[in-house]
Amino acid sequence: MSKVKKTPPRLLRVVKTQDLSPYLRRVVLTGESLSNFPVSSLGAHIKLMLPQSHQISPVLPTLDGGKVVWPEPHLKPILRTYTVADFDPVLNLLSVDFVMHGDNGPASRWAHSAVVGSSIGVAGPGGPDLFQAQADWFVLAGDLSALPVIRAVLSQLPKNARGYAFIEVADLSAHQPLPHPMGMHISWLNRKSQPAGQSQLLLQAVKNMSWLEGVASATIAGESSQVVLIRDYLRIDKQLSRDMMYAVPYWKDEQTEEEYHQERHLIMDGLEA
Repeated sequence: MSKVKKTPPRLLRVVKTQDLSPYLRRVVLTGESLSNFPVSSLGAHIKLMLPQSHQISPVLPTLDGGKVVWPEPHLKPILRTYTVADFDPVLNLLSVDFVMHGDNGPASRWAHSAVVGSSIGVAGPGGPDLFQAQADWFVLAGDLSALPVIRAVLSQLPKNARGYAFIEVADLSAHQPLPHPMGMHISWLNRKSQPAGQSQLLLQAVKNMSWLEGVASATIAGESSQVVLIRDYLRIDKQLSRDMMYAVPYWKDEQTEEEYHQERHLIMDGLEA
């Protein structure tokens, strides 16, 4: 098997921003380096490279014989993991959806101030399979940060797919149309004022759903505590094998990505064990 050649990070610019809801902003990016971006990347992970506060444009790492060479610390971009919301290979446009929560995080802050021409670096895409198409039925669960991957799975499921999709949001204004197969039941769960890390709405929804006949494929993403609880319930109580499960913690309540980095890797290693 030939070794996959690494692709250098791409420096892209903003061509459009669109508020999908009071909590979600779509930023549309373009650049010549998108010409070789994989077409089948909907829902895949990407690494965003944001400029530091004193920079207008990020300084991206380079590749030297397959080795990543980072700039000096005072120039190194801020890294955040996001999801491909949409990619149009004809128009050369990559869309990324940002959960808007003020200036609490560098990605939300950048998306809030982004205008046409703003620059950002993008590496990837990558990540595990979003779902297992050979399954008899499907269960999807996540918060607003997981909406792009849930939307991606719903768009790729067979027309006769059966199952459930549960999306937890802060309030009714976050609800959005989600095209889906008729056999997939969509439920929006309103967390209201409860902190995301303390909510068990998604877990209870998964526990209360009717377990259908046949083998399930599970796509679980979002806040770490909820992902781990649902993952463990499906593995232990429902005996769902790890190869039928995409269970990825995207973030952890009250922690930055830097603070959460090591714990996230331990969780992912536990899923693969």
